[in-house]
Amino acid sequence: MDQLDIQLKDRVLGFGPFVGYYFKPENPEDLTRLSFVCFNEDRFYTRDLPENTLLFEGDAVLTQLTDTGFDVPTQNRINPVFFEEAPRKWVNDRPRPRDEYLHFHSCYDGLGPVLAGYWIRHQGNASFTYDMGGRMGPDSPLYHEVRPGIDKQFAKIMEFDAGPDSRHGSKD
Repeated sequence: MDQLDIQLKDRVLGFGPFVGYYFKPENPEDLTRLSFVCFNEDRFYTRDLPENTLLFEGDAVLTQLTDTGFDVPTQNRINPVFFEEAPRKWVNDRPRPRDEYLHFHSCYDGLGPVLAGYWIRHQGNASFTYDMGGRMGPDSPLYHEVRPGIDKQFAKIMEFDAGPDSRHGSKD
């Protein structure tokens, strides 16, 4: 599925959609662990490989971040916070092995991003330059060379998602 609705306590949260990402619960009754595939849909992630090439497989672990008082940005559909800017507690509490879970993506509700979301581990399926389809150069923290295997060079980033129905557009 490219989008999930997650019952978390007394609320329903959304997760996704993201260009090229498709998620599958490891157990259909439990959305705390997901597997995923990521395709180069519309050559969104790299110009090195053809459209719709399988770029990544991986897993995602549902996490409730501790409320530290950090002011989560909300100005765009997806709002990045790099590890060096994020509360240490959030970065230190990611799943083990910590050097493999480098990307957090939040869920959202009708008001925007929430502190629940998934820590994601990417495993490269091919060699390519992750350059957001040519939109990012070597000076970007997102830009890196991917090789087959666990991508330990993936950007150390936490993304807070306002949701596809936000005023900021959808699926990007």
